[in-house]
Amino acid sequence: MRLRYLAAGLTVAGGASMAAVGIASFGKEPVPAALAAAAAWQPEMPRLTPPETLALDLVALPSDLPPDVRPPVVLAAAAAPAPVLEVEPPLPTWSREVAPGETLDAVLAEAGLAAADRAEVALALGAEYDLRRLRPGHGVDVAMTPEGGPRAVTLRVDDGVRIEALFGSRPVVRVTTPEPEIVSLAGETRVESSLFMALDAADMPARFAVDLAQMLGGAVDFRRDLGGGETLRVMWREARVGDDLVGQPEIAFAALDLGDALYEVAWPEDGTGRATIYLDGEVQRVFAQPVEGARLSSVFGRRVHPVFGNVRMHTGVDFAAARGTPVRATAPGRVSFVGWRGGYGRVVEIAHGPETMTRYAHLSAVPDGLAEGQRVAAGDMIGRVGATGTATGPNLHYEVRVDGQPTDPLSDERLAEAAEHDGQGDVALERLAEARATLEDALTDASPDDPNERL
Repeated sequence: MRLRYLAAGLTVAGGASMAAVGIASFGKEPVPAALAAAAAWQPEMPRLTPPETLALDLVALPSDLPPDVRPPVVLAAAAAPAPVLEVEPPLPTWSREVAPGETLDAVLAEAGLAAADRAEVALALGAEYDLRRLRPGHGVDVAMTPEGGPRAVTLRVDDGVRIEALFGSRPVVRVTTPEPEIVSLAGETRVESSLFMALDAADMPARFAVDLAQMLGGAVDFRRDLGGGETLRVMWREARVGDDLVGQPEIAFAALDLGDALYEVAWPEDGTGRATIYLDGEVQRVFAQPVEGARLSSVFGRRVHPVFGNVRMHTGVDFAAARGTPVRATAPGRVSFVGWRGGYGRVVEIAHGPETMTRYAHLSAVPDGLAEGQRVAAGDMIGRVGATGTATGPNLHYEVRVDGQPTDPLSDERLAEAAEHDGQGDVALERLAEARATLEDALTDASPDDPNERL
């Protein structure tokens, strides 16, 4: 039995061995050629570009690091040299000022521009500036292309404003308005014949004679009281862009020493023109100019009428100024009339008590909301200069009537009574002390050899 079991076990074991051999033989069948080729594929190593195009440098590594902790090799690319930019040569520029009677076309023709180019320049600049306002002293700058056409044209006009046209695929126009610098100036002169001549001889703005005539006309008789040798000291402000004056100079303080009386006038910086007048250091009155810095073009009295040609009584004074210049009330009061009065044109009238009235005529406009019965203070804007009614050009006709009768606006004292309370108090005296100190500092710093020299 035991031998039988042993033989059976050997038989089973042998069968299992044969089965294993058969299975092993099946697994060693030949691999298909395509599969074998795929298994043998390896990626190719990258080929470096030539050194003249891209230079690669191996970053040196420490040699004592074990192989399994060394960082990977880093390739550093050397930057290729930057290309050299071609610099265009500067364009030739032609410049000069406009002469009397010239047009922009004539100036551009002298610069060498063709008719078609001149028309294009005028069209571009005219979009931002009325070329009819071109006048002597304005400047023209022309930058030319190598072919002789315009690359850039600049028009330099008043107050430092520049209109520049750039020409490329299409014209581009821009306007530059500079921020002016406010400069304070002072001067001292002797009056020998008139305020105008004294200011002009000292190279100070002669137009200040009008301001002083308005301020002091009721207190000083400039024909009788000025015998020669009187001292006039003036401080003023100018707005400048470089060496160019922007707008008109503004008077800030003036002192007229007559020997036996010292008149001083201080103007505020708020643009109202509301000045305080002092006599020997005491407040005398407050006065607001109807048109600040305007030219006195016609005085009170009989004259040849500029339109009708006959001799007539001129019932006020005229101040020539640009259209649209602000017109201000000369004393506090109540608006008594706003409207039109025949040859006066557009008018505003202000009552200063029961007896005195001021009239402002030939106005181009009045503020919105200004109406009869409204209270106004000295220096309030009540209109703008115009040429309505019978007028030969833009001006303000300023009139003072007392009990209905016209009186000389530069000598009447009724407005002084209406306005004197506005300047009382410590504030006015502090303003005078500050103005005196500022003027003294300006004159001391300049220390001229010639007392008539502008400082």
